[in-house]
Amino acid sequence: MTRARDFADLAGSADAGGLTGRNLIINGSMQVAQRSTSVTDIGASSGYFTLDRHRISVGNTAGRLTMSQASITDLPGFANALKLDCTTADTSIAANEDLAIQHRLEGQDLQVLKKGTSSAQPVTVSFYMKTNKAFTFMCELDDTDNNRVNTQQFTTTTSWTRHSLTFTGDTTGTLDDDANLSMRLNFWLHAGSNFTGGTYSANTWQSRASSDNMRAVGIGSFFDNTANEIHLTGLQLEIGEKATPFQHRSYADELERCKRYYQTTTTGGNAYTNLSVVGCYSTGTDQRGTIPFTTEMRTGPALSTSGNLMVLGLGGGLASISAGDGISTHHAGIRVNTNSNLTAGQVAILRGNDDTTAHIQFDAEL
Repeated sequence: MTRARDFADLAGSADAGGLTGRNLIINGSMQVAQRSTSVTDIGASSGYFTLDRHRISVGNTAGRLTMSQASITDLPGFANALKLDCTTADTSIAANEDLAIQHRLEGQDLQVLKKGTSSAQPVTVSFYMKTNKAFTFMCELDDTDNNRVNTQQFTTTTSWTRHSLTFTGDTTGTLDDDANLSMRLNFWLHAGSNFTGGTYSANTWQSRASSDNMRAVGIGSFFDNTANEIHLTGLQLEIGEKATPFQHRSYADELERCKRYYQTTTTGGNAYTNLSVVGCYSTGTDQRGTIPFTTEMRTGPALSTSGNLMVLGLGGGLASISAGDGISTHHAGIRVNTNSNLTAGQVAILRGNDDTTAHIQFDAEL
C-alpha cells in the first residue's frame, strides 16, 4: 500500500518518541558526511560521495549532478537532507541508462524479515521528500541473494511529503546470514528502456533472472532539466504494515554505525597532524606501522590516501602508502615507502606535510 502525508501532518510524527530500535537504515536523517558535504560532476561512475551509507548508482548517462548535505529549516525535527542538483541534462535516454539513490544492507541485519519462509514479514519504507516539480519515481527492494525485486511508484511534490510504502513479505528466497550485501533499497530517478520497457506490477516480488525491464516502469527523469532538485531525509525501513514515527538517533550513535563501513584519519585543521608511528626493520625505504580503528569494521577495509604526507625528519613526501603486515576489522597494518632511507630500529612519525586535508581512509562499504 502507499500513503503520502502533507507537511501539516508532520507535527505528531516527525519527532515523536518511543519505539526505538526498529529502523534498519543507517544515517536516515542525513547527519553524517565523513567524506565530504558536497561533490560536483557526479554521473560518470557509481559510489559513495558525500553522506555516509547513501550511494549513487549510475550508468551510461551524459547527465551530471551535484550531491550535497543540505541544511533545512522547513521540516520540524530534521536539520539535514540529502540534496541532488541536476547540473547537466540528458534528454536523449539510451536503453541502458540508469540513476538511483541506493542504500545497501547486510544479510545478518535482515534475518528479522524472515524472508523465504512462510512467516515472511511485510516491511514499510518511509521517507520525506520534496522536489522542484512533480515527479513519478520508483522505490525498490532488491534481494541480491536471490535476484528478486519488488517495486512501487510514488509521486513527489514541491512541499515536504512523507511517503509510506509497504512491501509484502516474500516467502521465496532466504537471505544469507553474514556481513555481505543481501538487499538494496533503491530510488530509481532516471532509466532507459532496459529498465522501463516491461510491465509494472506494484508490490509484487518478481524474479529478474532474465530481465530488468520491470524495475523502473513509468518513472520520470531527474536529468530532464538542469532546474531539477531533490531533497530526501527521514529515511526508514521497518518491519510491519504501517510507518511509525521516524526513529531519531544521536549524531554519535549514527557516526559509530557509519564507521563500520568507512573511517578516515583526521587532521583537526592542523597541517602537520601526526597519523601513525612507523618503524624500520632493516635499513632502507620500507617502513611499517599500525593504525587501530575506533570502531570494528564490517570487513578488512581497502586503504587509500589523499593529500600530502611525509615521514618526520625525511621530508620530500612519500613514494607510497599501502596495506602492510595484516589488515583486519580492528586495525590496519600499513607499509610506508619513503624517498630516503631510515636505519634499522629507527622509529619515525607519519604525518601531514603542510596539508590540512591529508588523510588515510579505510573503506569496507558493501
